[in-house]
Amino acid sequence: MKKCISKNNSKSVYVDGGFAKKVFEPAYSKSDVLYEALNTARVEDAGVSIPKLVSVSVEDGKWTITSEYVEGMTMTELLAAHPENTDEYMESFVDYQIDFNKRTNPLLIKLKDKLNRQINSLTNVNNSTIYELLTRLESMPKHTKLCHGDYCTDNVIVSIDKNNKITKITAVDWVHATQGNASADAANTYLMLKLVNAGLAEKYLDVFCKKTNTKKNYVTGWFPIVAAARLTKKNPAEKELLEQWIDIVDFQ
Repeated sequence: MKKCISKNNSKSVYVDGGFAKKVFEPAYSKSDVLYEALNTARVEDAGVSIPKLVSVSVEDGKWTITSEYVEGMTMTELLAAHPENTDEYMESFVDYQIDFNKRTNPLLIKLKDKLNRQINSLTNVNNSTIYELLTRLESMPKHTKLCHGDYCTDNVIVSIDKNNKITKITAVDWVHATQGNASADAANTYLMLKLVNAGLAEKYLDVFCKKTNTKKNYVTGWFPIVAAARLTKKNPAEKELLEQWIDIVDFQ
């Protein structure tokens, strides 16, 4: 029996016969649907453990992406249910990220190119700030590591045992996957966590930097860039914080 497990204005996700079906509203761009499916396939090709893409189709006039359904709960739900295990869960969250960051696929778009386009599209930021952001972006090291682009606790699915230990972990929603710098991906994850849970964001950054032997200021150097890119989403609830973050002087 088909069951809705997620819904917003543009799409709904259903579980149907052991498969997850992401159903897009009729007004949703066909090219965006096909791009998401293509990106997912390319992440699979890179060898990442994710729910396998099964098909792309039109059902009842709506584009639908069908994938394997992974039983479990989101990392957000797990953290809320067992906050006493936050440190342990953050370790697993970062371990999975490190694993996919080790992989690559040259067919994915380059993260720096995407960030450049996003920053150049901003209309509510003055030209001098845009110039500074683009200059900083250009100076950042060029890597080809697989980056999720939307790696947050809502997009991580986990299974646990009777002792609430994570036995399996995977990530979904790879539409924003790119090839680029893993620290940029970490900066974006930190930003998303910061918007909802400042304490968890700091814990995440500590764990990521420790496990990857990365200096914290190397990750924070990406903060203005990823904040500017996120401004393109035009979320009023995030606008004030993001505009503060794009002040490059704060992150020298």
